[in-house]
Amino acid sequence: MTVPSGPTVELRVWGVDRVLPALGRMSSSRRALRRAPGLRFVKLLGTGTARTFTLESADLKHWAALTVWHDDESASAAGDSAVFRRWQDASTEELRVTMRPLRSKGRWSRVDPFETTHSSTGHRTPGPGWTGPVAALTRARLRPTKMASFWRAVPPVASELAGAQGNRLALGVGELPVGVQGTFSIWDSAQDLTDFAYRSPAHLSAVRRTAPSRWYAEELFARLAVTDVAGTYEGRSA
Repeated sequence: MTVPSGPTVELRVWGVDRVLPALGRMSSSRRALRRAPGLRFVKLLGTGTARTFTLESADLKHWAALTVWHDDESASAAGDSAVFRRWQDASTEELRVTMRPLRSKGRWSRVDPFETTHSSTGHRTPGPGWTGPVAALTRARLRPTKMASFWRAVPPVASELAGAQGNRLALGVGELPVGVQGTFSIWDSAQDLTDFAYRSPAHLSAVRRTAPSRWYAEELFARLAVTDVAGTYEGRSA
């Protein structure tokens, strides 16, 4: 199995008992991480259950950092940084998912975080030979006038996701409690992810409605090869 080339992507999710100190670390960590050598992209994220994308599904006991690094060495060095040590010291658990991009489409804050070699269509093409687990990352900035319509479409999709074959983990992620949100999920294989995306009735219906409904002012979808998973989320490994 060939590991795809390209940047090293990490998602770290920390479980905490104390919410207010975690909010303070979210602010200070953003500034400190931006100075890290080899960093290409970073977002500090709140998390949720991925059931509704409203305030009721927010999880104040889990916080996350998505980072994109030039290479494995930069990511490894950052793992020993003061920023991540502070989170680890204050956390009850940590999940770290290491990945390489396979395919991405769209923009996050007007950039493609996973941009490397692109095809003629302008989107990164899949790396050959990857047969291991994959992750799907979605992110969208909702149009304020379309939020209610989008929220009504989410629960049926979430119900399908909860029972989808091959799904190891699914959680909501977002930069703000409402309106700037997404999902992160891990799957046993690319085929399991594809089957959910294109054969689950509620999800397929939502995909088909996306363009005519004009839910998103900005959106991104990325598929990533999962090269390593360490730690736990809600007491379970992924």
